[in-house]
Amino acid sequence: MKRVGYIWEKVCTIENIKAAIWFSAKKKKEHKLVAPILRNTDIYAEKILEMLAAKTYVPSPYIIREITDNSSGKIRTIHKPRYFPDQVIHWALILQIQPVMMRGMYKYSCGSVPGRGPHYGRKHLRRWLDTDYRRTKYCLKMDIAKFYPSIDNEALKNEFRRKIKDPHVLWLIDTIIDSAQGLPIGNYTSQWFANFALERLDHFIKQELKIPYYMRYVDDLVLLGPNKKTLHRARPAIEKQLAELGLHVKDNWQVFLANSRPIDFLGYRFYRDKTTLRRRNALRIRRRFAKIGKKNYLTLRDAQAVVSYWGWMKHSDSHYFYNKYCKPHVSVGEARRVISCNAKIRDCS
Repeated sequence: MKRVGYIWEKVCTIENIKAAIWFSAKKKKEHKLVAPILRNTDIYAEKILEMLAAKTYVPSPYIIREITDNSSGKIRTIHKPRYFPDQVIHWALILQIQPVMMRGMYKYSCGSVPGRGPHYGRKHLRRWLDTDYRRTKYCLKMDIAKFYPSIDNEALKNEFRRKIKDPHVLWLIDTIIDSAQGLPIGNYTSQWFANFALERLDHFIKQELKIPYYMRYVDDLVLLGPNKKTLHRARPAIEKQLAELGLHVKDNWQVFLANSRPIDFLGYRFYRDKTTLRRRNALRIRRRFAKIGKKNYLTLRDAQAVVSYWGWMKHSDSHYFYNKYCKPHVSVGEARRVISCNAKIRDCS
């Protein structure tokens, strides 16, 4: 594949940097460290441009904290970069190298890719199970252990050199990669770099191992095939590829008959004839609806949560669950009316 050059000129434009300032300010425009920059974008864009042009940019120390992941219950270490200059520079880079990373990206690499969230993956996995019984008879499910912090920095840099030849862009990529061991959870660049790092693995599984159906959601892999032998043979080959990136698979990998048990993936449980919510997710939704129902009125934040959860339920066979455990506390219709009223108030003001 031909390597791409002449990207730096696009990164280092005032227009690109100003766009990065606004994109990176999403959901925090009123923050005390963000608002002054938004009021003086021309001045701060020039400062970023000077840093990049002179290559004086040095990543700021991360603000490190631990959070509990609601979907998995795991404690995750978050490395939060400073808004200025770090988050702005991350966005300025991604805005210009995103087309390079998207080119050649595997179609069913989901998560942290525009338009390829859990519902995109659910739709395609459901279709595979419904339309090709013979070649989706068995499932191999694998998780990459500690994916983000474990990936080898030098191996990741080499992956970029396979597609990009612009030395200035590679300098900036290297600078961001070397700011921590592995990929810091919290960097906007990390989600893109993670998917890019596994691009060759994705194509290896499809083209070399010839697995009929394969989907990856960040570090979770699901392979479907006609027999156990095909999938058992694929596993060590995949582990060998991952080892080149300093990664390995968790010991809890499984090969099983798709008819005998559900595939737990993307927050759903995929049976041969239906799709339900993952138990942990269903319990969290049920508790949230009950908590909201105890309040005297429906806040905008709660209304948005109700509509968001409904998005998960309507894409699965969960109508009975919604009618029994959710609707008695608060309905989706009520939530939508609250959101609509708030939008009208904002428009009037």
